[in-house]
Formats: sequence, structure tokens, C-alpha cells
Amino acid sequence: MATEAHGAEDGGLVFHPMDQFIVKPLFGNGDVGAFTITNVTLWMALTVVCIIVLLVFGTSRRAIVPSRSQSIAEMMYGFVYKMVEDVTGKDGVKYFPYIMTLFMFILVSNFLGLLPMAFTTTSHIAVTGVLAMMVFLAVTILGFVKNGAGFLGLFWVSSAPLALRPILALIEVISYFVRPVSHSIRLAGNMMAGHAVIKVFAGFAAIAAISPLSILAITAMYGLEILVSGIQAYVFAILTCVYLKDALHPSH
Repeated sequence: MATEAHGAEDGGLVFHPMDQFIVKPLFGNGDVGAFTITNVTLWMALTVVCIIVLLVFGTSRRAIVPSRSQSIAEMMYGFVYKMVEDVTGKDGVKYFPYIMTLFMFILVSNFLGLLPMAFTTTSHIAVTGVLAMMVFLAVTILGFVKNGAGFLGLFWVSSAPLALRPILALIEVISYFVRPVSHSIRLAGNMMAGHAVIKVFAGFAAIAAISPLSILAITAMYGLEILVSGIQAYVFAILTCVYLKDALHPSH
């Protein structure tokens, strides 16, 4: 994840903390096209494989005394199910598989990105943007299907004074359409920032005088990134639940 700092022409140290986020072809050195297999493709495929191994093969025996993989899978299932039920109510439980898929994909992607020489797919706005736009379109379509024109009541603050309602409605509309932007940037920004900081500290590790401090800082940042990886998956999932609740109950 971090490479050794290179000496500049003037003898100083040059860090390239953003190089780890470059999308590269997996085979050859040509340009990246629409159908090029890249490092992003590889790590997204590995994410899907890890999820299948954990949730499908890890629970295939369904033992009364669960194995470690079955315990982890059941814990993840119960955690997300309770979150969906608590936020959206019984009406939202039918959409649990979609939110569970989102949560597991983001969580596993974040954790795989912490491996040495790995690529963090959720650090790219192209990935998180697609996930956020899928949520935005799904809840918007669902809102109109379930409530018809009544879904527009989400933007009309009936409890506010009449004179302020049009202004508040405009603010609500703007904030609604900003959702996919904030939803995606929050995840990508947090993952990118943490990995970039680790890369900078790793570059300073090449300087003997401050190498122990740099290693200590890397260890602390790595621990923080493990925590952030889990929190960001949770935040993305719970915001999806909140948006789903608005689509199911726009008047609430």
C-alpha cells in the first residue's frame, strides 16, 4: 500500500501518496478503456468472492454449534437486519437483501484495501458514486410507486409557518438531490484520506532519525483505518435505510 520514498534530484524526499489510487490495466500497459480489466476489476471481483465464501459457503452446513465463518455471517446478518427494521420499520424489511448486499460489499472492500499492495475500490468516486446513485434512483422510484404524487409531501414542511413553506420546500428539494453526492463523497473521501496519510508516514520511515516515530504513527493510523472501514460501511447502510424510510413514509 505504501512504497518507499524516492530521492528527488536535489537530494530531498518525494512522496507520491496518491499513486496508490491510480487505475491501471491488469494486463499490459495500454490505456484504460470501457472494457479493460484493471486493478479495480480484480479487487472488486475478490470482494465478491470473499462475500460468497463467507455468506454462502460459510453457512452451508447450518450447524447448531456454528463455526467461526458461520458465526461471523450470522452476526452480520443480524446486525444489518436489526438496523433495517429499527430505522425503516416492518415495511422496509422486504428490502433487507439490497441493504445487506451494499453493506457487505462496502465493508469487505474497505477491509481488503488495508492489505499490503491491495487496491481500495471504495476510495474511487466512480465506485461510490454508482452505489449512491443506485440508492438514490431506487428510493425515488419506490417513493413514487408506493405513494404516487403523495411522495412530494416529503418536500413540504406542513408544520412550518405558511410563509416559510415555499422556501423550505426549495431547500428540501436541493438537499434531496445532493444526497447521492454527499453519500458517495463521504465514503470515498474518508477511505482515500486515511490511505494517503499512511502512505506519507511510510515515506518518512525511510529517514533513520524519525523512523521509530513514523512506524508508531503508521500503526496508529492503521488501527484508525480499521475502525473507519467499519464505520463508513455502517454509515452508508444506515443512510440508505433513512432514505428508504422517507420513500416509504414521506409524511413522517
